[in-house]
Amino acid sequence: MKKYDLIVAGGGFAGCAAAISAARENMSVLLIEQANCLGGAPSNCLVNPFMPYSTKINGRETSLCKGIFQEITDNLAEFTQKYDIAMNGATFSEEYLKIILARMAQEAGVELLFRSYLSDVRTDNGTVTAITVVNKSGSMELTADYFIDATGDADLATMAGFPFRLGREEDGLCQPMTLCFRIGNVDLEGYHQIQAQITPLYREWKQQGKLNNPREDVLIFPTVTEGVLHFNSTRVVKLNPTDAMDLTKAEILAREQALELFLFLKNNFECFKNSHLLSTAAQIGVRESRMIDGEYILTGKDLVACRKFEDAIALGNYDIDIHNPEGEGTSHYYFKVGEYYTIPYRSLIPKDSRNLLVAGRCISVDHEAQASIRIMPIVCCIGEAAGLAAAQAKSATLGVSEVNTDSLREKLLRSGAELGV
Repeated sequence: MKKYDLIVAGGGFAGCAAAISAARENMSVLLIEQANCLGGAPSNCLVNPFMPYSTKINGRETSLCKGIFQEITDNLAEFTQKYDIAMNGATFSEEYLKIILARMAQEAGVELLFRSYLSDVRTDNGTVTAITVVNKSGSMELTADYFIDATGDADLATMAGFPFRLGREEDGLCQPMTLCFRIGNVDLEGYHQIQAQITPLYREWKQQGKLNNPREDVLIFPTVTEGVLHFNSTRVVKLNPTDAMDLTKAEILAREQALELFLFLKNNFECFKNSHLLSTAAQIGVRESRMIDGEYILTGKDLVACRKFEDAIALGNYDIDIHNPEGEGTSHYYFKVGEYYTIPYRSLIPKDSRNLLVAGRCISVDHEAQASIRIMPIVCCIGEAAGLAAAQAKSATLGVSEVNTDSLREKLLRSGAELGV
């Protein structure tokens, strides 16, 4: 059985960045993904576009998420130019993204394993010694010196016995799950004329009991395809995203909501008269689930204070965007121009972990902080830092908590990351 330097579980933005950055440091890396492609939220859940990740620093518009994330967006722009596909700002093609991420991973030397589910983890006094995955080949035991949990739900860390929290502190409820969907053959010229009328009529119908979706508005984005609109407008509340039965209920309920909203639009607006329900995502989008208890729990108060940590490995300024876990309503805390917070390396380390790091939305944060750090640009930067930290630990035979963060930050800066001023 082959032993790897590093195994990364989860092929979303965080996992891809972790695997690529580590492989570029000459580590042997295996990246495991339960779907049939890389990309995570956009590839599997149709999450699109990228949420904001820049601000003005010293009077200059500055991207807070560079490094590998910048490479990805540059590659998307190059594909767009080469193949003459319309790209609208932060909106992108998920199909191109899948190809780009696979190319980047393979060019770095990452070994890929798709359609594989984590089923067991073996540990020894805070050290993960092996994991088991199930796939078409049956059951496979895999070993490595270091591991990174980029599953989004902290599956590996949880199976290893490390402590975690689920949802908000007072009742364990998580932010709602959302199944994104798309409507095709829309008269876009007509749509732009009546766009402002959709949410008011939607609310009127809700008050009359004609619609069952608890969401308070209809959130619509453009796509790269002519005549196609993207909807982030379903809302499933009070179900546990780490429970298989609840996930099944959520998928079924959200598709009913998608159909209901499609028919509402088709029957009330001329621009949707000839439209059709083009697609629903392959799986429901999960905003929040487990969050590890790490060496430092990053809080919403830390974010509002724009704290600058000495061991900062990533930046962010996306608003603290909390969709009501109980039903209608969404709260926002917006950062002022020029403001940003930092994410400490300690929040990637489960308590008492020797060789496991966590990257992505399941790092050590509270409910409020998680509502901001969860977006794709930020988790990509977290993942890149995790991969470099694993490489640094491996080179000196260190535990993940023993990594010199000054050296880690220097490596990140040399790799093109943005760590602020």
